[in-house]
Amino acid sequence: MSKTWFVTGAGRGFGRQFTEAALSRGDKVAATARNLGALEELVTAHGDAVLPLELDVTDKAAVFASVDRAHKHFGRLDVVVNNAGYGLFGAIEELSEEQLRGQMETNVFGAVWVTQAALPHLRAQGSGHIVQISSIGGVAAGPLLGGYHASKWALEGLTESLAQEVAGLGIKVTLVEPGAFETDWIGSSAVRAEALPDYAPVREHLAKLMAESEAGDPVAAGRALLEVVDAENPPLRVFFGTVGNQYLPHIYADRLKTWADWADLSERAQGGKAA
Repeated sequence: MSKTWFVTGAGRGFGRQFTEAALSRGDKVAATARNLGALEELVTAHGDAVLPLELDVTDKAAVFASVDRAHKHFGRLDVVVNNAGYGLFGAIEELSEEQLRGQMETNVFGAVWVTQAALPHLRAQGSGHIVQISSIGGVAAGPLLGGYHASKWALEGLTESLAQEVAGLGIKVTLVEPGAFETDWIGSSAVRAEALPDYAPVREHLAKLMAESEAGDPVAAGRALLEVVDAENPPLRVFFGTVGNQYLPHIYADRLKTWADWADLSERAQGGKAA
């Protein structure tokens, strides 16, 4: 049975590939982008299967209007993909208030507005799947991406709560956590803070790590998302790419060891009988 999608940030990157994958198998997509011109090729290739919508996800009223329009146009929504977002590069000391607020407005509040707008429709039909595009940076953090990590860790917490809230309503929820992919995440879509010279060695180290990373294919990620949304019991979290399963188990093992090493202090901090 074909599905109807609502995808933010569909003009390029992951959003474009998710949209292409859905359309290629006969699904319908309400595709949003800040510039409608980015969606012209999709409309030309797929016609009425695409509803192009100009949308900045930081505009709450526009988000609710767009989701309602998509639902009215297609009659239902089956898959809602919160993909719109970008990376903010800079040491914590380097970040401006405007840059940090902008990161949260798009990566967190934008996803919240879309989710809130879609939920009444999904609840009414008793089904649906909300997909949040997070990152391996949503479960582990590195230098010079603190603002980005903050946004994705916030999205992860919000979404884990959401999954528990809607589990009894027939609504499924998944956090997709990609590693490095061949998108423009580190290119034109990125925002960079003004660099301080003291952080130059850290910046050089991060650039080296990124250069050595094997980037995944966004087209393959599009096909993988189809498997996620078609699954009878989709995961709450899933890595896209190999990096997550290579490195995250070690990070979690270190966390568990640290908690265990300091367990006595944890008991003393409890006070009362535990002390």
